[in-house]
Amino acid sequence: MEVIFLSVVVLKISGYVKKNRGGRQSKKAMFEEYMSLQDVSAGLKRGELIQGSLRINPKKYHEAFIPSPDGLADIFLDGIVARNRALNGDIVVVKVLPQHQWRVVKSEPDSEESPETQCVAGNTKCENKKAATSSSPDVIVEAHYNDESEGPNEAVVQRVQNISLQDKGLTFFFFFTQFWDTISIFTYGLMLRLAKTLGQAGEIEPETEGILIEYDVDFSEFSDQALACLPQALPWSIPPEELSKRRDLRKECIFTIDPTTARDLDDALSCKLLPDGNFEVGVHIADVSFFVEPGNALDFIASRRATSVYLVQKVIPMLPRLLCEELCSLNPLTDRLTISVIWNLTPEGKILSEWFGRSVIRSCVKLSYDHAQSMIEAPDKLFTANELPPCAPEHPIDEIHQAVLNLHAIAKCLRAQRFEGGALRLDQMKLSFTLDHETGMPQGCYVYQYRDSNKLVEEFMLLANMSAAHQIYRTFPELALLRRHPPPQAKMVDTLQELCDQMGLNIDLSSAGALHRSLNETLGNDQYSSARKEVLTNMCSRPMQMALYFCSGALKNETLFRHYALNVPMYTHFTSPIRRYADVIVHRLLAASLREFNFQFCFIKRCDIQNQASHCNDRKTASKRVQELSSELFFSVFVKESGPLDSEAMVMGMLDQSFDVLVLRYGVQKRIYCNSLEGLQSFEYKKVGKCPEMTLLWTPDDTEKPCIRQVITSIVKLYTILCLFLALGFRQP
Repeated sequence: MEVIFLSVVVLKISGYVKKNRGGRQSKKAMFEEYMSLQDVSAGLKRGELIQGSLRINPKKYHEAFIPSPDGLADIFLDGIVARNRALNGDIVVVKVLPQHQWRVVKSEPDSEESPETQCVAGNTKCENKKAATSSSPDVIVEAHYNDESEGPNEAVVQRVQNISLQDKGLTFFFFFTQFWDTISIFTYGLMLRLAKTLGQAGEIEPETEGILIEYDVDFSEFSDQALACLPQALPWSIPPEELSKRRDLRKECIFTIDPTTARDLDDALSCKLLPDGNFEVGVHIADVSFFVEPGNALDFIASRRATSVYLVQKVIPMLPRLLCEELCSLNPLTDRLTISVIWNLTPEGKILSEWFGRSVIRSCVKLSYDHAQSMIEAPDKLFTANELPPCAPEHPIDEIHQAVLNLHAIAKCLRAQRFEGGALRLDQMKLSFTLDHETGMPQGCYVYQYRDSNKLVEEFMLLANMSAAHQIYRTFPELALLRRHPPPQAKMVDTLQELCDQMGLNIDLSSAGALHRSLNETLGNDQYSSARKEVLTNMCSRPMQMALYFCSGALKNETLFRHYALNVPMYTHFTSPIRRYADVIVHRLLAASLREFNFQFCFIKRCDIQNQASHCNDRKTASKRVQELSSELFFSVFVKESGPLDSEAMVMGMLDQSFDVLVLRYGVQKRIYCNSLEGLQSFEYKKVGKCPEMTLLWTPDDTEKPCIRQVITSIVKLYTILCLFLALGFRQP
């Protein structure tokens, strides 16, 4: 997919008069011409313009929104004119009108006709800096136009230029070119060019390719120029001169813990008991920056891809497989280049000392999460060689087992301290699949279990990332690439807190730690306790904002560096350079901080890092959505192939013509439209106080019996359970 950078336009509804070549006046234009990029840049610097990604309400196409900078509300653009030809997903700039021109719009959060108003109602601070109060009305800050408007209100900065369509069972992909006629009311037209026929709609591979194209995922083969940047003579061995520059850890008991199917092993762990009773713990990360030199062809492709994309059936790698699975992968019994952070830790996890540096390791075994979990669950068991993958003979199995147990004990302390200190984790169900080895079709699905072995690895990766953040910021306070997590949107938090209070739920949203403690209190002791927690977790996730990469020099206020969920002042990504380009930059910064790398060859200006950080944010968002769509695709194929599936489902929320449910067996969320329910004779939606309630009237199987009346309510009130009939519609409970 091509991204076309357009010059920028701002609007006023009064339009303008365009003169033709003969000097005669033509009719009024509906849209303004584009501004220059210089004017937009100046307006953004002065704070007169706001930039954001445009969202168009799919139910009401004349409504559009962009997020406000303070997170208190969304800015509402009313009508096609206000959008100035911008499309969904475009990056635009808007100018908010003076407050006396704002329109008051009452939100209707339960209305099917305007679902977007659930998340945009609220006051937005503008030039007068007037703070919202609890007594103020629900206000949508609106780019509203009239003939007296001074003008500039929206501009298109960046546009994504592709679409995919389905017709007669086939999926097509089109490029399109837009021609804008400033005289006509709407766009002059779309010129479509058929780029490719993807295949049969509903089949996994054509649908997958369509998803990748739609979200601009580069899944092409790596160019010869990029591959030429890697060592050509295989098998590759570490040059002696490189070995002499590094700390040699090849004799240490170092191992990897990864999913069973993982092939790109970019992190390893070590844990050695010291004579004083403390531990030397190491996190060792593949040294991708050794192979990916800044500015070469491979670096350019990696910086554009920015992340590996994980689908159900495959991975679209950020870097060539030769590097991901061979040169950099920390495969067992093989010498590999790494960047290590090594701490002296007390048994409780207190850091006594810290060392960063380039190293060389030789992993003694490739453990899966299952292997590590077995060791944790059987601390006294003597594992045999046939129960584990091949191990290095110089490190007995019991030595590896004891190292895992020591890491687990320290990780439990670190985790407890994090949550006692105010951290938050919003665990949501993740659907996994078993695939046929020959056809690749889904044979089954299950909810992935997050266990102690996962938590062990997570704790030390978090610790390494936090340590790396402080190391690079100390050395490069203007150039550090960090990762911040803004607090949740205040208006949505207030609304959710009010709802929970009305329902008698003891949910405290005042801080990350308070919310974590609330969600981990027992929500009943029956078989649906975990489902209740899952639904409440989902509700509490909605106000949360995305974590973002940024350059430290771009934010002068250090309080904005904070990571809300982790509740730490500073954080970055260091531990996955094979699959995240942000980590590659952090590795270069670390090496430069150790005087082992000239960072001037990487980036000269902080704006270069900030631009790359923004691009990484965009690609991470797209990757996440692609992963979700891949899971949805495989689940739909699984249901179609398996036939109708019965599952209990818990009601999560309600609108006036539909309700959302969590399908308990699969952890899947679905919206159920009442007019599509088979056997439903009628339905009635109402509110009891502020609590939504829906009455369903079902036609009985026996026509001589009266209709079946069922009342459903939101999860937060009665924890209603429905029995659903998936795939071919829904039947009465």
